[in-house]
Amino acid sequence: MPNYDEITNSPATIELQEDTDTVIEKKTFGDYFSLAVTTFGVGYLPLAPGTWGSLVGVVIYLFIWAAEAHLGNYFLYRDVNGEIVTAWVHAINVLLFLAFCLIGVWASDRASYLFQTKDPQKVVVDEVMGQLLVFMFIPFDVRWYYVVAGFLLFRLFDIWKPYPIRSLESLPTGIGICADDLLAGVYGGACLALIFAIKSSL
Repeated sequence: MPNYDEITNSPATIELQEDTDTVIEKKTFGDYFSLAVTTFGVGYLPLAPGTWGSLVGVVIYLFIWAAEAHLGNYFLYRDVNGEIVTAWVHAINVLLFLAFCLIGVWASDRASYLFQTKDPQKVVVDEVMGQLLVFMFIPFDVRWYYVVAGFLLFRLFDIWKPYPIRSLESLPTGIGICADDLLAGVYGGACLALIFAIKSSL
């Protein structure tokens, strides 16, 4: 029987290692783009990358709120109907989120191949998606208790993974990486909408 050194130094093993190194070294622009989209930089942090990803989602939400509040005031000062502005803002937000999800699923699929694992911890775009989805269940509101509640609710369902969230992880690569977090976002968003309704009724 061949020993360990003979196996690891065999031509087939060396050729396989060279092929793997070649794949890793020859990254395309699409590869770098997918890594940037999926990690947001924080995926490389040593502790709790999912929590950092959720915080990125919160920051994006606050940035969008500030930008759209400024844009809304711009149109209102020019006597554009407020309902029209609100309708367009809502439509644009939904379309942008859909595009972001499609890009995120594609990028997650590619990152899974680059990291050589089905659900890499460094990939946090799924947490960003889920966190943003939570806030889409209520009108734009940046009062601190809604932002904190939305963040905590998403983290709760993302970690707990009640039925059928965990089963979605078995879906193929990119979809499997993102689908469970999107459903966690739905659960968290539904709870946040209930909190918003109760608070508004008091």
